[in-house]
Amino acid sequence: MYLLFQYHNTTVMVTTMKKSKIIIIDDEPKILRFISANLKSLGYEPHSFLNSLEALESIDLLDPELILLDIMMPGLDGFALLKRLRTFSDVPVIILTARGNSNDKVQGLNMGADDYLTKPFSLEELFARVQAVLRRSAKRVINNYSTSEIKNGEVTISLAQRRAWIVDRELKLTETEYGLFSLLMANSGKVMTHEQLLSDVWGSEYRDDVEYLRVAIARIRQKIKHADGDGRLIVTYPGVGYMISNKEDEKHHF
Repeated sequence: MYLLFQYHNTTVMVTTMKKSKIIIIDDEPKILRFISANLKSLGYEPHSFLNSLEALESIDLLDPELILLDIMMPGLDGFALLKRLRTFSDVPVIILTARGNSNDKVQGLNMGADDYLTKPFSLEELFARVQAVLRRSAKRVINNYSTSEIKNGEVTISLAQRRAWIVDRELKLTETEYGLFSLLMANSGKVMTHEQLLSDVWGSEYRDDVEYLRVAIARIRQKIKHADGDGRLIVTYPGVGYMISNKEDEKHHF
């Protein structure tokens, strides 16, 4: 069952089958109440926190599907919270902040945020971003692939478990990173364009946001190197896209 909500000239559709838990962390009570009330009206289950430390302590207990995180907060700011969060959880995070410069955006994405929304923003844009991130997180398999495992040289991906390894060392990937890496792995030896990757992993509304893709690729490469893997596994085609080298083909190439 779906509910349709009209905001100005935009129709927002959400499923009522399951209430997704969303944690909102912001030190402005009015913003918390506003976002929480509107998310609740759309069928979500919001949990609001003015204090970042209290929110951090509640994440394991609540087990949310998504976190909306403000950056400029007293005490533990949003970046510091995100850094701690990524040591024990890969829950998707959308940063909500008045700091809209490119450096802050890249820093947030580099630290493991899934999206970045600058204040002030419209409800339509917020809900579109929330739905896009939840939709990515909900993908449990790669469509059109019958195998439950992908292997390429020293890399193995379990589609059933949504996990990846370099030999016996697991790559600690976020949901977005896993989606991107598994898509590239499933198409090893083929160049995939920026637009293809952004549309398939983030959603069609992100097809021009190449910065998201570049940061995610850089993070995956760092994790591959950290696991003593081949840092050249992901090949860049400037202005075009990326490709995973097909190590299985290289074994038979003389």
